[in-house]
Amino acid sequence: MILVCGEALIDLFIGAPSPTGFPAEAVAGGSPFNVAIGIGRLGRPSAFLSTLSEDVFGTFLAEKLAESGVSSAYLQRCPNYTTLSVVATNPSGQPQYSFYAPNSADRALAPEALPEQLPPDVNAIAAGSYALGVEPIASAIETLLRREAGSRVVSLDPNVRPRVVGDLKAYRDRFESLLAYADIVKASDEDVELLYATHDLASAARAWLALGTKLVIITRGEKGPLAAFGDRIVERPAPKIEVVDTVGAGDTFHAGLLSWLDANNLLTPGGITGLTLEQVTKALDFAVAAAAIVCTRRGANPPSWSEVEQFMASRA
Repeated sequence: MILVCGEALIDLFIGAPSPTGFPAEAVAGGSPFNVAIGIGRLGRPSAFLSTLSEDVFGTFLAEKLAESGVSSAYLQRCPNYTTLSVVATNPSGQPQYSFYAPNSADRALAPEALPEQLPPDVNAIAAGSYALGVEPIASAIETLLRREAGSRVVSLDPNVRPRVVGDLKAYRDRFESLLAYADIVKASDEDVELLYATHDLASAARAWLALGTKLVIITRGEKGPLAAFGDRIVERPAPKIEVVDTVGAGDTFHAGLLSWLDANNLLTPGGITGLTLEQVTKALDFAVAAAAIVCTRRGANPPSWSEVEQFMASRA
């Protein structure tokens, strides 16, 4: 089972303004939430560790997890309100976010509320986004990763949200301190630019490897992903598609990557350390196909395993 940790929220998509206001649609969201949903849709066992509100949105989020087969064994509820993320897309389909999240439920998980131990069937932990930089959940995740590193695969995605985490240097320092516990890092080229003000992605990936990570993958939109492991740099193309929007694409890539590794019995600390070029290439191609499918849909709507296989077969 893959245990995903972090925030769950409501994405409020707004359309073009009319004389009376903005049309809007409220959907389930949050980067780690999307990863958990993506893994569940792909048919791999997953669970979500977080705190959901007792409000109507929190109940809606819990229902969406259940619909995708994500275990609620590690979910907690609290009276704090659900975070609201207002999403507007620019003409190229890229999302622009505004967050309304003071004292919200998705950051309420405290270290003392962590499960005392995880069962043996939890073979991997995925965490990321602004939950790594806001309290008390950031301390809870750090405590969990420090405790479990080495016995389970740890996969991190910075998914940088400057308007939420605030001080980017403090966030970068904390993220880098977590790399000692991480086996995998999945990031975007935008994350690297925000954290380091550089477009030299290969150098950033190698620097993360030097801090302890075994596999670093940086997504680059239509250019496809770049992966660094050992002394290798691998680049793979992205499929040509008609983009509706890119909301949830990076999260679906992360879910696809972990799911492929899990399905091929490679999602163990030893499996990640021993990855071959062929295995990394196949994992990247599967993950980028899953992400491409999401980009042809509105919002974060991850595919099933059979949909990914059919998509890949149609492009072969």
